[in-house]
Amino acid sequence: MTTAVAAPFRFFSLQVVRTRRLSPSLVRVTFAGDELREFHSLGCDQSLSLFIPAEGQTEPHVPIELGDGWWQAWRELPDDVRAVMRSYTLRALRREPDEIDIDFVLHGVEPGAATPAGPASRWAADAGAGDRVLLLGPAIADNRAIRFRPPLDADLVVVWGDETAVPAASAIVESLPAGTRARVWLEVQHAEDIQDLVTEADAEVTWLVRDHHQDEPGVEGSPMALGAIRDAQLPDAEHPYVWIAGESGSVKALRRHFVGERGIDRRSVTFVGYWRQGLTEEQLRAAE
Repeated sequence: MTTAVAAPFRFFSLQVVRTRRLSPSLVRVTFAGDELREFHSLGCDQSLSLFIPAEGQTEPHVPIELGDGWWQAWRELPDDVRAVMRSYTLRALRREPDEIDIDFVLHGVEPGAATPAGPASRWAADAGAGDRVLLLGPAIADNRAIRFRPPLDADLVVVWGDETAVPAASAIVESLPAGTRARVWLEVQHAEDIQDLVTEADAEVTWLVRDHHQDEPGVEGSPMALGAIRDAQLPDAEHPYVWIAGESGSVKALRRHFVGERGIDRRSVTFVGYWRQGLTEEQLRAAE
């Protein structure tokens, strides 16, 4: 096949080599392919665009042979042919052999779920070796889709993420060097979703298990997360750095807290909305 290159990003044709269920809400899918030798990233929260086959298809249809015109041509494909695109973060990159891991949050795949699963959750829940995907990812290690960039003088790293940001947040925590002070809050759906994170940093990790009846994230943010962080006493720091990612309403509320209530320089707060309550990714892209 012909691969379109648009530096610093390009398409990679990959296939599933194995899957592993990490918890009730998370499944890890490992991908491989010869083209991964050209995949380069130095970021812990590297953003990726994954294209999976439309329902009834065996491979994702994206007209990448059109070069820069692929986007419009892809959007004009029939709904039952056009590949489904979803945004994810890289969990791990390995060499010899070249492999990448992506952790998928499974929403609505359980029997009797109140909200039916979306196409990516359904695909990940049933993924098997040999399944084909396309990935739009980095060909240059230092690229604009990396957001976690603490300054060299940061003397405290603060992290919050919901389940969609747990893969990136986990990679961040694991990457922190010895001597780094970190305070981390990770919000998940079930107690079984809690993971053991290994890091050399002086990191205090707090897992928040969501109360599904009272604490669904929404436009005003997660009350549980905001309450836990507002009540926390952070270590004294001259140059704190904050990374928050997940549902947009929660991210906005937490950013207001760190900047407005704690007085942290807004330039030292990285905030990323991975999703928005009540909107599909297609609707979110249209709104933006």
